[in-house]
Amino acid sequence: METSAKNLVPKSLLEQHKHRLSLQDKTNDRENELINRIKEIVKQEDIALISHYYTDDKIQKITEDLGGCVSDSLQMAKYGKECNSNSLVVSGVKFMGETAKILSPNKRVYMPTLEATCSLDLGCPAEEFKQFCDKYPDREIVVYANTSADVKAIADWVVTSSIALEVIDFLDAEGKKIVWGPDKHLGGYIQKETKADMILWDGACVVHEEFKHEGLLNLKKIHNDADVLVHPESPSSVVDLADCVGSTSQIIDYANNSVAKKFIVATDKGIFYQLIKNNPDKEFFEAPTAGNGATCNSCSRCPWMGMNSLENLYDAISNKRNEIHVAKETIRKAQISLNRMVNFK
Repeated sequence: METSAKNLVPKSLLEQHKHRLSLQDKTNDRENELINRIKEIVKQEDIALISHYYTDDKIQKITEDLGGCVSDSLQMAKYGKECNSNSLVVSGVKFMGETAKILSPNKRVYMPTLEATCSLDLGCPAEEFKQFCDKYPDREIVVYANTSADVKAIADWVVTSSIALEVIDFLDAEGKKIVWGPDKHLGGYIQKETKADMILWDGACVVHEEFKHEGLLNLKKIHNDADVLVHPESPSSVVDLADCVGSTSQIIDYANNSVAKKFIVATDKGIFYQLIKNNPDKEFFEAPTAGNGATCNSCSRCPWMGMNSLENLYDAISNKRNEIHVAKETIRKAQISLNRMVNFK
């Protein structure tokens, strides 16, 4: 199956997304009021906030202020499972809320919106993926976390980008052959690094697919003393230019510990909140998604992540809206692959 990530994003969503980007740095009186109300309810009702590094700065900040979890997909999943609260509000995209529910079926899981999805999830329908996997019955099925609950129920393993290399290396050492889905760029990177026998589903991230070798090379010429930080969902020609290839957490850790003072970053710009907060004496530049050979459909911000706002976060918390529900049988099956993910190492 061949997909184009950008074709999975509705044009109306892209228009709304670009409007949101033009307003994102402004905090108005209404937002200040929402922040105060959210803080009050979360404290009163012992709600755990869990937010991804790609969400809006204001959502990351309020999550931190309230002692919640701002992290990558793996740590979000672990936090939701291990925290004492019985009510979780997950800011991110839908598969993150589903993962929290699968790992903690007795907890109530809410999201600011249930419309926020992912091009990798959309590009890997469960029934089509199952038919794909059925062609290779002798192979271990390993799927990226950016997939639906139904796809996770098909899989033997779920991985995030922070453990994908190690899991595939482990399986390869056991003599296992792999069916991988859905991100072809991440899969290709893992295949190159581990030399594992992998058959890849053809999916891609709408944000990372837009980074271009030529644009990054040109920016590197301007900032020739900058380290290049690349998420492995990016095309191989972009990954080849990286000083650090890693997950969101690995990129943040590298920047925190590096002696370099300048960085070019090829991942969703939502990560800049953490990078700048942790490293006020360092400079960070977006890898280009516009110019020769590029499209800037996402402009290095996920349009679905951008659907999370203080307004709908408050609505979810105050009115208990957008609760995540996953069928019991799907939970039972998906727990096998997800528990392998959170218990790995």
